[in-house]
Parts: sequence; C-alpha cells; structure tokens
Amino acid sequence: MPASHATGLTRTIYNTIFKRNSVFVTTVFAGALAFEVVYDSTTDKIWDNLNKGKQWKDIKHKYE
Repeated sequence: MPASHATGLTRTIYNTIFKRNSVFVTTVFAGALAFEVVYDSTTDKIWDNLNKGKQWKDIKHKYE
C-alpha cells in the first residue's frame, strides 16, 4: 500500500507521536512507566491471593 493512501488514523498517529523524536521518546517512557505500574499492581494482587494467610501482614495480629 503506497504511503499516499495512509488512513486518517495512521496520519494522525504519525503527526502526533512519530514526527518529533522528543515526543516519541516521551511517549515510550510514559508507556513503559504506565505498563510497570499496572504490571506491578497486578502481580502483587495475584501473589497476595495465592499466598493469603501465609504472609506477615496476614498473621501479625497474632504476635502483637
């Protein structure tokens, strides 16, 4: 498909993100940060669910 037939969405993405290197790099870093936050909170919830009752935060009331 020739570049002249680019859709409006493709052209908009190019003009807003890829055209300037500074915006592209900022977008990459922001996306990586957002992914890390979501991944970290999701894996923490899974870990807490699998180990419920075995962690210090679950049993510390017995020892205080």
